[in-house]
Amino acid sequence: MLKFTPILLALAYGFVIYHFSAWRTARELDARSSELADPALRRLTARFAEALEVPRVKVHIYEIDPVNGLAAPDGRIFITRGFYRKYTAGEVSAEELASVIAHELGHVALGHSRRRMIDFSGQNALRTALAMMLSRVLPGVGALVAGVLTSLLAARLSRADEYEADAYASALMIKAGLGTAPQKSMFRKLDALTRQNAGAAPAWLMSHPKTDERIRMIEKNSAAWEG
Repeated sequence: MLKFTPILLALAYGFVIYHFSAWRTARELDARSSELADPALRRLTARFAEALEVPRVKVHIYEIDPVNGLAAPDGRIFITRGFYRKYTAGEVSAEELASVIAHELGHVALGHSRRRMIDFSGQNALRTALAMMLSRVLPGVGALVAGVLTSLLAARLSRADEYEADAYASALMIKAGLGTAPQKSMFRKLDALTRQNAGAAPAWLMSHPKTDERIRMIEKNSAAWEG
């Protein structure tokens, strides 16, 4: 039993850290956000609500500059102020920004936030177990190798979540009568807007899939659903 103690402690540590992080994130979002009031965007989210058969889809503006959208662990949807400024400047259309909201709704609907708690705890335990085993055969670097291997797994799981949220967003955009063209054009703009080069790192190390591959999957899904 004693030999499993470090792994059990790692599981418990991951569980506690995840919940602390979720609590701290909720406090930050409460303090620095307000409900989205833009009339054009609210008309589009009303179409999402109708498609989903819910009273409303509530979206918040998170007062930070980086361009991003996020689904909080408590299920709330946020668009950053930086992203909203791109919209008001005409760099992003209302439909394109709505596709981001649809993507974040996918993360919530598919339970990705809740699953990340399990993934985080499991990855922490796996890292500990691998470090224990590899340190016996690779003294001094075993823990480092364990960390790299666990990061690869985490990136793979994250990419799978992104593909699932993309598919959910495509289905919702189609059902709401918006189609997938705004979703695809948003992805084409996203690298430039976030000033990130998707080719800067190997695809298997990235937490998000490559843009071209995401667009290809959207086209494949929409062809099957709309055909």
